[in-house]
Amino acid sequence: MEVGSGSLHKDSYMEEDAEVNQRLHLDLLEKVRENSQLRLAAYQQRAARYYNKKVKGQLLKVGDLLLRKVMPNIKNPQHGVFGANWEGPYKIKAIFWKSTYHLEDLERKLVPRAWNAEHLRKYYQ
Repeated sequence: MEVGSGSLHKDSYMEEDAEVNQRLHLDLLEKVRENSQLRLAAYQQRAARYYNKKVKGQLLKVGDLLLRKVMPNIKNPQHGVFGANWEGPYKIKAIFWKSTYHLEDLERKLVPRAWNAEHLRKYYQ
């Protein structure tokens, strides 16, 4: 004697309906992807707008005095956590783009490479 009971899903399964449903879901998948891309772009625009509202641009010109951020590869390991985070002052020698500067120290010795404004801070005497 064999006892068994089937499930509703197994009993009502039809191969043709499953293929139609699968094609329908594949067609809708592209629309779902487009909607998610639109939501992502809208979120990024909102985040950029919020950030740009809070950021204040620095108006720097040739001859201004600046402090330069001490990068981790330049930091002296003997100083530990009490080492300086900023060094300088430096003077702006030339401006390449809106926020890229060539610097020189106060003895007119040129700093080797250009520096971005995010790594610079205005120096007030």
